[in-house]
Amino acid sequence: MSHVEAQQSEAGVGSVIPDRVPETGQRRRMLSEFWYYFSVNRGAVAGLVVFALVVLVAVLAPVIAPHDPVAQNRGALLMPPVFMEGGQWTYLLGTDAVGRDILSRLIYGAQYSLFIGTFVVILAVSTGIVIGLVAGYFRGWVDTVIMRVMDVILAFPSLLLALVLVAILGPGLVNAMIAIALVLQPHFVRLTRASVMAEKEREYVTAARVVGAGPIRLMFRTILPNCLGPLIVQATLSFSNAILDAAALGFLGLGAQPPTPEWGTMLAEAREFVLRAWWVVTFPGLAILVTVLAINLIGDGLRDALDPKMRRS
Repeated sequence: MSHVEAQQSEAGVGSVIPDRVPETGQRRRMLSEFWYYFSVNRGAVAGLVVFALVVLVAVLAPVIAPHDPVAQNRGALLMPPVFMEGGQWTYLLGTDAVGRDILSRLIYGAQYSLFIGTFVVILAVSTGIVIGLVAGYFRGWVDTVIMRVMDVILAFPSLLLALVLVAILGPGLVNAMIAIALVLQPHFVRLTRASVMAEKEREYVTAARVVGAGPIRLMFRTILPNCLGPLIVQATLSFSNAILDAAALGFLGLGAQPPTPEWGTMLAEAREFVLRAWWVVTFPGLAILVTVLAINLIGDGLRDALDPKMRRS
C-alpha cells in the first residue's frame, strides 16, 4: 500500500467514527434534557405512572379480571361493594342491575378506552398533518379552501358535530370513533399549517430546495420533523378528548352498544340507579376522571419539555 493510500485509509476510518459518536451523544443528551424538563413537573410524572398502570391493567385484563365482564348473575343484582354492608369478596366493587361484576367491566373498559384514544388520534393526526402540510406549503386557493372548511367544522360544538355525524353514519363504536376523529382533525390541520408556514422560508428549507429536493420530500422529510413538538402535545390532549367524547356518545346511546363494557356505556346503563346504587355510576365515572386527568398531566409535561418557552427554571 502506498503512502497516499495509507493516508486515505486512515482518513476514511477517522471520518466514520467521529461522525457517529457526536450523533449518538447528541441524541442521548437530547433525551436526558427532555426527561429532565419532563420530570421537573411532578404532576406529569404522576400522570405518567397512573397512565402506565391503566395500560398495564388493559393489557393484563384477561388475567386479572375476576369475572367475565358480560356474565350475569341473577342472584347478585345491585350487590354493594365489599366495604359496605351486604357486600361480598366475590364482587369487590359490587354488581350492576343484571348482576355483572363492576370491577371486571372496569378492567375491560380500559381496553376500549385506550383503543378509542389510539385509533382516533392516529386517524386525526395522519389526515390532519397531510392536509395541513398541503395547505401551508402550497398556499393560494388550496389553502383558502382547506382552511374555510376547517373553520366551518370548528364553528360547531365538538360534541354536537359528533352527534350529527354518528346520526348520519349510524350508532356504534367504530362510527363514533370516526366521527370524533373528524371533529378533532381541524386542530391538527391548523397547527401543522402554522408550523409549515413558519419553517418554509428558513435557510435549511431553501438549501434543500436548491439541491433539488421536490415538494414531497421538502414537506415530509425536511419540514415536518421540525414541526412535531406542538403536534405531539396536541395529540396527547386529543387522546383525552377522544376518551371523553366516546364516553359521552356511549352515555347517549350512540357509541359502544350494550353489553360492551365501555365506561360511557356503563354510565348510561346505570343512570336510573343513581340514588339507590351509587357505585354503579361512581366507579365508571372515577375511571374516566382518573384516566383523562393523567393524560392531561402528561400533556402538560410534554409541553414543558418540548417547548423551550414553557420550560421551567
